[in-house]
Amino acid sequence: MRIVLDAMGSDQHPAPDVAGAVMAAREWGDEITLVGREELVRPELAKHKTQGLPITVCHAPELIEMHEHTEAVKRKRESSIRVGMRMVRDGQADAFVSAGNTTAVLASAIFDLGRIRGVKRPALATIYPVASRRVLLLDNGATADCKPEYMIQFARMGVAYAEQVWGIPNPRLGLVSNGEEPDKGNMLVRDTYAALSQTGLNFVGNVEPKEITRDAADVVLTDGFTGNVMVKTTEAIASFLFRHLRRELTGGTLNKVGLVLLVPGLIAMLPGLALLSPALRRTARKLDYAEYGGALLMGVDGVVVVGHGRSNAKAVKNAIRQAREALRGGVLDVIRASVGRAASQEADPA
Repeated sequence: MRIVLDAMGSDQHPAPDVAGAVMAAREWGDEITLVGREELVRPELAKHKTQGLPITVCHAPELIEMHEHTEAVKRKRESSIRVGMRMVRDGQADAFVSAGNTTAVLASAIFDLGRIRGVKRPALATIYPVASRRVLLLDNGATADCKPEYMIQFARMGVAYAEQVWGIPNPRLGLVSNGEEPDKGNMLVRDTYAALSQTGLNFVGNVEPKEITRDAADVVLTDGFTGNVMVKTTEAIASFLFRHLRRELTGGTLNKVGLVLLVPGLIAMLPGLALLSPALRRTARKLDYAEYGGALLMGVDGVVVVGHGRSNAKAVKNAIRQAREALRGGVLDVIRASVGRAASQEADPA
């Protein structure tokens, strides 16, 4: 596969971006193009052993900063985001990955790739990290101000992805709300509920956030504002819990009681601690954003994955993995078919 990576994307660019690309190239052998300021990217790449790895550098002199908006995307045509996006458009790459400005990536995808025919608005789809098994959440921030018709289209794209790419037969679809009853939620949620009930999708109704963690649905639908807040809140809670546990396990008790008094108890606890440690590590991995890499931008005419600004090398590598999974599953054809079927049903309800 041919992946173009925004080497100027992460907050600490280009170090984690380059390191993640090297890790991905070593593991999967894909052709990876690092796009960004060559005078910064090449010295960073030289720090790694890259002999035999299919990694190239494409110079892009401009950079879109995290605080900039759509106007900067229009103006900075030679930015790393726009140069990389055009490589996908022109067939020089199969997918684009960036941990940069989400607004800029979204705007560039629309400007340079365009939307899939029939798609009204794009959606960011991500794995919700605290579910008992893999759950797809969308939208995660691409379209903050939604209409029911956008939400229905997000639902169709998400269900098609879960079914065709993840292999879940007849995925269950849930709508995020503040209660399970059909009349709960704001007007957007209530109108979307009524519309979803007529789609023929396996709609299981409203789901509260706590139910998502209990295997209530395979695909969870919400607007971009709510979805983004949900994911960021989940990440913040996970980070707090592990900081708290680390502080308590390594400092709090010893400081209060004293090592001498604790020795007999610690010896008795060793077998339990040995069992607990792997479980904590597995839990930490499950809640670590870097394990998921990024969110797939559904609805644009190209494979685009958007990562966290604070991405480390592992997160960048896993964002590339997300792009590979989407390509392997033929996600563009899946979404085109889903949108096409919906248009045919609307044109001929009988």
